[in-house]
Amino acid sequence: MPTTATPQPGAPVDPYRAYHFKLLINGITNGHFTEVSGFEVAIPSLAYREAGNERIRAVPGQVEYAPVTLHFGLTSSRELWDWVNAAAKGTVSRRNVSVVLLDPAGTAEVLRWNMINAWPTRWRGAHLNTLSQEIAIEALTLAYEGLELESGSAAAPATA
Repeated sequence: MPTTATPQPGAPVDPYRAYHFKLLINGITNGHFTEVSGFEVAIPSLAYREAGNERIRAVPGQVEYAPVTLHFGLTSSRELWDWVNAAAKGTVSRRNVSVVLLDPAGTAEVLRWNMINAWPTRWRGAHLNTLSQEIAIEALTLAYEGLELESGSAAAPATA
């Protein structure tokens, strides 16, 4: 049975490609997305002065998760629009959203970012132009409460 060798420390490892990914909302593949941008976690530094001491220490502040924007081709599906519209009317439905990075063949999962309790905060309609032949692209921005990273089945080395 063939096995995949684990890379040795210091050995070069090819980076993943950014063009094979899919989006899951509550565990269901949803739409054809052209771009995902904005993944960011920030832990600000807070200045803290100890009593009776001139020294100022830095302590970690509250974790901040930047909004993520999803770009997708306009279709007849209303699922994402209905989610945004419900939030605009005051009914915020929080959902678990995952961005799944696939291997170069586009078949096996290598990494998964899970946005916990995400909800829409902005929708931007497609730019329409009669002189253009481009795909109509909409954008949806999500806020979320937490971010987790999981390794996929293709990222783990095979064992004998």
